[in-house]
Amino acid sequence: MGEYAMHVVINGANRGVGLALCQVAKAKGHTVTALCRTSSESLRDLSVRVVEGVEAKNPPVLDDLESIDWLILNAGIWRDESLDSLNFDTILEQFEVNSLWPLRVFQKLSHALSEGSKVGLMTSLMGSMAENSSGGRYGYRASKAALNAIGISLAQDLKARGIAVALLHPGYVSTDMTQHKGTTSPAESADGLFQVMGELSLQNTGGFWNYRGEALPW
Repeated sequence: MGEYAMHVVINGANRGVGLALCQVAKAKGHTVTALCRTSSESLRDLSVRVVEGVEAKNPPVLDDLESIDWLILNAGIWRDESLDSLNFDTILEQFEVNSLWPLRVFQKLSHALSEGSKVGLMTSLMGSMAENSSGGRYGYRASKAALNAIGISLAQDLKARGIAVALLHPGYVSTDMTQHKGTTSPAESADGLFQVMGELSLQNTGGFWNYRGEALPW
């Protein structure tokens, strides 16, 4: 899939990597549905279908979305706890948004997926156990590790339906989340992620890759 016009649905689409993914998909001639809490001027200017009000705890009914080829669940938040400054409220907030929100939105849209569809979950290298050499950031690391576990379960459960799942690390992207201190632009990240999704198949479903297509350690 990827050699013809597709229906690509992207969550967290109003800014950053989500917006850049919408721009890439639109430029390639695909039909785009952008899901977000609140739209942005840049997203409105793109002239794609926008569904607002997609909240973390209670996504709206999305029964009218049909025949999704690619579903990219991108939204997430970053809070920064240390061992000396633990905040269990922000840790729980990150689990709600980074771990459960993608699963909630997937559940709302699973009816529109069929054999050949692909699902991309935007996770992070910070969810890797092997790559944790600096500690800290308890909520973000743990919530992304939980999302990785959710992604592997989805890959196993959806394989019989012919649906492949990717765990995607966008890189250290210069966005509002990183206070624009990242080393990768949203456009560069989105271009790479789109290519990784294009190479996703049932043979490599459940893989964990960065935007360059490099396999990452768990």
